[in-house]
Amino acid sequence: MQFGEHGMIRNLDPVIRPKTLAVLGASATRKNNGNVVLINLHDANFPGRVIPVHPEAKEIVGYEAVARIEDLPGSEVDTAVISVPASSVPDALRRLDQIGCKSAIVMSNGFTPEEEAETKRICREGRIIVHGPNCMGHINWSELIQLYTAIPTSRVKPGYAALIAQSGSAAISVMNSTDVGFSKVITSGSEWQIGAADFARWLATDEHTRVVGMVLEQIPDPDAFADAIDLLQANGKAAVVLKVGQSALGAVATQAHTGALIRSRDATDAFFKRYGIPTVNDYEELVASMEYFAKTERRPRGRQIAVVGISGGEAALACDLAESLGVTFSTFTDATTAELQRLLPGCNGINPIDFGASVTTTAASRSELEAFDVIAKDPNVDQIFVIQDAQASLAWRSSGRYTQQMKNVAEFSKTTEKPVAVASSSGEALHPEIKSGLDGSDVPLLRGLRVGLKSAGIFSDWALRKPDARRGGSRQLSAEKATLRQDIEAVSGPLSADLTRRLLDAYKIPVVGSAVAKSAEDAVKLAEKVGYPLVAKVLSPDVPHRSDIGAVKLGIKDAAALRLAVAAIEDAVRTHVPKARIEGYELQEEMVDCVEAMVGFQATPPFGALIIVGTGGTMVELQNDRTVSLSPVTAEEASGMIGGTRLGALLGGYRNLIAKTDFAKLSGLVANLSELAADMGGVLAECDLNPVLIRKGSGEVRIVDALFVAAKR
Repeated sequence: MQFGEHGMIRNLDPVIRPKTLAVLGASATRKNNGNVVLINLHDANFPGRVIPVHPEAKEIVGYEAVARIEDLPGSEVDTAVISVPASSVPDALRRLDQIGCKSAIVMSNGFTPEEEAETKRICREGRIIVHGPNCMGHINWSELIQLYTAIPTSRVKPGYAALIAQSGSAAISVMNSTDVGFSKVITSGSEWQIGAADFARWLATDEHTRVVGMVLEQIPDPDAFADAIDLLQANGKAAVVLKVGQSALGAVATQAHTGALIRSRDATDAFFKRYGIPTVNDYEELVASMEYFAKTERRPRGRQIAVVGISGGEAALACDLAESLGVTFSTFTDATTAELQRLLPGCNGINPIDFGASVTTTAASRSELEAFDVIAKDPNVDQIFVIQDAQASLAWRSSGRYTQQMKNVAEFSKTTEKPVAVASSSGEALHPEIKSGLDGSDVPLLRGLRVGLKSAGIFSDWALRKPDARRGGSRQLSAEKATLRQDIEAVSGPLSADLTRRLLDAYKIPVVGSAVAKSAEDAVKLAEKVGYPLVAKVLSPDVPHRSDIGAVKLGIKDAAALRLAVAAIEDAVRTHVPKARIEGYELQEEMVDCVEAMVGFQATPPFGALIIVGTGGTMVELQNDRTVSLSPVTAEEASGMIGGTRLGALLGGYRNLIAKTDFAKLSGLVANLSELAADMGGVLAECDLNPVLIRKGSGEVRIVDALFVAAKR
């Protein structure tokens, strides 16, 4: 085993391509999971050595058995399939490790807390590699190795797609939903030692794999997972992920508005976006994307897609779907349009183009092939997407004509370097004769227009993906920031005003001019330094949202008004939070004619912190105008985030509501706060800067309120 930049790199050859293997838990008298594994190995003519372990049986499913683990040939055993009660797993793993067995696939489940703790300890401390538990094993189709606890469906055949699924039922669903050939199908189970990232890294160098589809419930080590995705791409492979379930954000009780605005899926969505990892929403989209990548090795050079259909209605629907999916249709050059109108009289010659509108073209004519060639040569086209009715229920008259059209597509595809795909207009089963028209080509036939367009967009995005080197691991801190981190570690709950101010100063986050008074008379003296008009607020670690209880007073113009304000604030605190500790009163300069923004972050383990920016003020949650990203972000990325909000539209001069305002300074503030969030990962749970005042026109920014909450320990 070796350690990479972001964790241990294990050699998974013994797990995935064993030559000698043992099976623990097979029965001599009945059929259980261990027996199914033996049957699968036997029926697939596994070329290696198989040794069942059973205290009494001499042979099981035709394989000669041994009585004890200690009777196995030690280090010659590449992997051991463990299908015994959970209570027996720790002992079995310990003994296998002692004889030098290289790996184990644990299919058992139902562990008690004590059994789980002991098994995980062996995973940490032993030499043995552990796959599972609670998995169905894996199938290595390309090397006839079926270490799997179910009988695979007969429709599955060897091919170039690999599947990693934490859920065994998910693997079964995907295998039963596609005709794509598989190289490997791996169920990773509970992933107590090795998981999806480890398997993806191994598949990156597998000559039989072109695409890795994944059905994931969790990503315990995001850095290692991002490394594996980069390695897949570097080796010419693709990846597509279906993430299921809600991501836990930890047990921290949300005290900042920021936390109320962050959804449970935001962290995983931001992670996939940052690292350019294609994601899908269901099995249909996953299957279509895997079929596309597995079928062809050609890749587009851009995102511009040309769509060819046989119906104006289907072309219009494609436009609607493309808009909702974020798929980009190309604009043909004038020369392309003119030539298409000449070849296909009746067609408008624009994208998406309806071949069915031509009054002279027949399926067998050369005009279609010539038209395809014209489209492929257009410099604005990177990918050709054909819509074709191909349902199994089509009448025989239609199927014959459509089969010829598919033959035209297959013939044309061999003349262009640009990728070509066909999508049936619905998700119904495909007509075998129409499908046969594409035989001998690398053109996929996808089921359903929506999923087809989704996979075409993923195909383009992956070809243009650029790895992002940022990772969420340990960061190098200056002496000042390291000291700040240590001081925060000693705190519970909201940070003090002094510690908050030190944080803001260290990360160059501008605040309004202010002073802290101990009493009303002290406030009157300090007000001359701050200047009128000003704002007064209670200073209390027990009142995180001061405006909610009337502990903030605005527009104070003189000493008399200031005395009244301090008295009113104290009365409001005593009424709403009787036991609150009042440490003083904060006086701040009052900035007028400003736009209010909200900036903050929330810790979202294991992905790091999410930075958030949007419209601020007292109605921040009601307006729910926000965008999020993983920390840290650059000022340029922060500018893009702001530009995608209603706040950004307002600052940009929307309908002349305010003078057009440069938000470069706000972008810099967001970037600086995101660096703070990344540096203080693990010690700060959340932050809320609200409002952040932005002076109209100049874009000058000032922090009015800052709430930082230490992580619970």
